[in-house]
Amino acid sequence: MQHLNMGAVMENPRRQRMGRDEFRQWAEQQEGARYERVDGEPVAMAPERAIHARIKARVWQALDRTLRDHGGDCEALPDGMTVEIDADTDYEPDAVVNCGPPIPDDAVAATNPVIVVEVLSPGTKGVDTGAKLDGYFRVPGIVHYLIVLTARRGVIHHRRAHDGGIDTRILSSGKIELDPPGIAIDIDEIYGR
Repeated sequence: MQHLNMGAVMENPRRQRMGRDEFRQWAEQQEGARYERVDGEPVAMAPERAIHARIKARVWQALDRTLRDHGGDCEALPDGMTVEIDADTDYEPDAVVNCGPPIPDDAVAATNPVIVVEVLSPGTKGVDTGAKLDGYFRVPGIVHYLIVLTARRGVIHHRRAHDGGIDTRILSSGKIELDPPGIAIDIDEIYGR
């Protein structure tokens, strides 16, 4: 998602720090706009372009279909679910795979995210490849971070290595191996054939 200048969005143009509960209560009152919380401050998410929405939907569908076929205790969730990075930062990836016990119906955060996906847009490139890359891998259970390109066909797959480092592959065809949870999704399914 693209981030907007909060001064143009909030009634009070002065930025304000919020705790997680305060932010969630405030965000529920904001009609027609979505926000992430970064360093304790709300950051508006811009409307999506059609290409972004299409690719995001296909990624979620591919993950959902594959996980249902695979069986097990993981589920794919579309955007809107929060991934809590630390006490001051909460992101909303374009898709997330959560494993373990099912998330309660009234929950707003993934309890055990293993895969997070961001679909890149011109306005989010720096955040998705910098701050979010760092943030997502601070969450111990996250093993895979997929950055899906929109300007051209390609997926940047960051994977937590056994030694604690991050391995990166850039793929434009074939399958993306995601273990855990032991699945693979085809890039053709993301971009259409």
